[in-house]
Amino acid sequence: MGSDKLTVLVGSKNPTKINAVKNGLKRVFYDRAISVLGHNVESGVPDQPIGYEETKSGAENRIKNLKHRGADFYIGIEGGCVYVEKKLFAFAWVLTEDRFGCVGSGKTSMFQLPKKIQKLIDKGVELGEADDLVFKRSESKKKNGAVGILTNNLIDRTKYYEEAVILSLIPFINKKLLF
Repeated sequence: MGSDKLTVLVGSKNPTKINAVKNGLKRVFYDRAISVLGHNVESGVPDQPIGYEETKSGAENRIKNLKHRGADFYIGIEGGCVYVEKKLFAFAWVLTEDRFGCVGSGKTSMFQLPKKIQKLIDKGVELGEADDLVFKRSESKKKNGAVGILTNNLIDRTKYYEEAVILSLIPFINKKLLF
């Protein structure tokens, strides 16, 4: 893969997202030095995106808003919710674009949200805020997130995103294949 340093920009300053990117990149590009920097950029979607398309647009917009800065890779992570048979599930899209415009996409697994949280989201509350209200916490989305809270920390938010980061790198791992 090479020995020069990779510069990677993430469209968020959230430590769980930045750490997921660092961890995923270290697993894929294990023989490279990697610099990962987070930037607060606009997603262009509501604070709580609903549906696959709106959530994916948020990740795409984060990349677009990073690209004026020079880097080897730009990564947008957007968490969203989707209704399946009147039940609300959480998930996230991770998109990675290289400096040449090649894009890879990954999506986390989904998990069902409790009715109390669903009711708050139905009223326009963002998932992280709903977690804080229901579980009497603060800054949940910068820590273990809903997935950590609901799994008793068997899966934390960083680990949850890490797998999707790796999935978004498939086109860069398999450069000889067309994507």
